[in-house]
Amino acid sequence: MIRLLQTAMTALLLLCVGTTWADRFEDSVAAYDRGDYAIALKIFRSLAEKGNTQAQHNLGVMYAKGQGVSRDYAEAARWYRLAAAKGDPEAQTKLGVLYFEGQGVTVDYAESAKWYRLAAAQGHAQAQFNLGVLYSEGQGVKQDYSEAAKWYRLAVAQGHALAQSNLGVLYDRGLGVARDYAEAAKWYRLSAKQGMAVAQYNLGMLYVVGQGVAQDYVRGHLWLNLAAVSGHADAMKNRDIVAMRMTPAQIAEAQKLARDCPQRKFKGCD
Repeated sequence: MIRLLQTAMTALLLLCVGTTWADRFEDSVAAYDRGDYAIALKIFRSLAEKGNTQAQHNLGVMYAKGQGVSRDYAEAARWYRLAAAKGDPEAQTKLGVLYFEGQGVTVDYAESAKWYRLAAAQGHAQAQFNLGVLYSEGQGVKQDYSEAAKWYRLAVAQGHALAQSNLGVLYDRGLGVARDYAEAAKWYRLSAKQGMAVAQYNLGMLYVVGQGVAQDYVRGHLWLNLAAVSGHADAMKNRDIVAMRMTPAQIAEAQKLARDCPQRKFKGCD
């Protein structure tokens, strides 16, 4: 009976402690969201020092962004590492970024790949994309376009716009996959509709030359124009070159599409 009572009391104590931690964590998040970084920092630090994984990650974010404290990437790396070691995929990804950029730590692409891989294996889309980039560039790992395509494909399954664009490039150039302009156009289009200027440019050029899609100067001008609005220099130049091959009516149609299509989320614009 005494053992049962002690067990019950222990469970109650753990529940109370857990509830207190949860309440304090919610208070810190609320303070952060309203811009009261001093309060958020104080609570996150208290919880982080007691081993709370989410608080350790969030404290790292605040040091990385200089919120409520002077920006300190080394301190950010310290807190990310504590959370990452316990399997937090966000912290693993952010620690990988610090190693890639050399912020607070020495540049180390292999170490970056290590942390990206751990997060990517947990389904973290940004980590999957970042790992794909390392394989594409041969940074920290042996260059392997097939492996890059694998990781990009996992990220695009979660709608990652840059991964869609990069997967399109692999199909466009036949890197790690069989060259397939239609497949390239498919992935460029998905990325372009999410506003990625480089994908808009690449899709526009496929329309201009008629690779993977029927040649269509109006659609080409549409996508090049959208990329140009985002500041893509090559898109500006090639849009104007394409315009010289078009009639005034075609140019007017393309410009109207560029105005209307984003507002209707590109329905009927393919």
